[in-house]
Amino acid sequence: MTTTESRAVRRRDRPLTAAQRENRAGLAFVAPTLLVVLVVVVLPIAWTVLLAFQDARLVDIQGMGLLGDWTLENFAGVFGSPGFWTSLVTTLVYAVGGTAGSILLGLVAALALRRPFRGRGPLRAAMLLPYVAPVVAVAFVWQVALSPQYGVVGEWGRRFLGWDQAPAFLSTRDHEVSLLGLDFEIPLALLTVIAFETWRYFPFAFLFLLARLQAVPATLEEAATVDGATVSQRFRYVLLPQLMPVIALLCVLRFIMTFNKFDDVYLLTGGGAGTDVVAVRVYDFLTARYDVGAAAAQALVLALVLVALLGLYFRFFAGRAREEA
Repeated sequence: MTTTESRAVRRRDRPLTAAQRENRAGLAFVAPTLLVVLVVVVLPIAWTVLLAFQDARLVDIQGMGLLGDWTLENFAGVFGSPGFWTSLVTTLVYAVGGTAGSILLGLVAALALRRPFRGRGPLRAAMLLPYVAPVVAVAFVWQVALSPQYGVVGEWGRRFLGWDQAPAFLSTRDHEVSLLGLDFEIPLALLTVIAFETWRYFPFAFLFLLARLQAVPATLEEAATVDGATVSQRFRYVLLPQLMPVIALLCVLRFIMTFNKFDDVYLLTGGGAGTDVVAVRVYDFLTARYDVGAAAAQALVLALVLVALLGLYFRFFAGRAREEA
């Protein structure tokens, strides 16, 4: 036996140290999670990236290999397709509007329910109903309620607001509105979808903000009240700085979720009437044209745009939120 072989045998026979045993135990605990993430997340993303650079049709997907003929025609087709940039702007408006609306409504609900009163428990539970209810069910309820023929919203409008005819909220692209003597058009279907997004997901923000509000020491508000601070001043200078880190986190989470949202828009409008967000276009490319490569390229573009927007947010706004907190 050579000297090198004898040293290797001695290293194998040497007992493990406590640090080595802890490292091996840690790897054993983490390995199942890493395997799940690899199979469920990493491999589908890698496969999508590969398909984005290949001429892949749905009928040919089973016989394709991992590395086919590389091409940039999918991206050229995506950027040159009619309505792509319009859908990207629509997606951005939808994501910003839905995020801001859900956080603001959640903040109002959290402020209203932070103090004890009779019936607060059942009311808090009822606040979660839009978030936990199946999206198919609540979308159907909204479609029925907003129907211009038999919807309850149209009936209330005719009875209390003097409407001659209820507008088709989910199928009208532009609706003319008169306000203070001025006539202008609003994207009615898009605003309706944003309102649905706000209503459905404000409980998510409500839970986060209510938990943070209940953790704020009562002595801070009491001291501000003794010093003569008004209600608005107590909110601006006492509560809001405490809530800013949570609001910043909610902005990121809700924007990511809304920017990629598909089911809400598709169930309500099918992407019509000016609500053609990019996620719906990806679905149309896949199901209507059977073009897997173009759908993957469009999904990759959507992901890159989202990463760029989040990078701008963390570069210019996240630091300010932390400083104010």
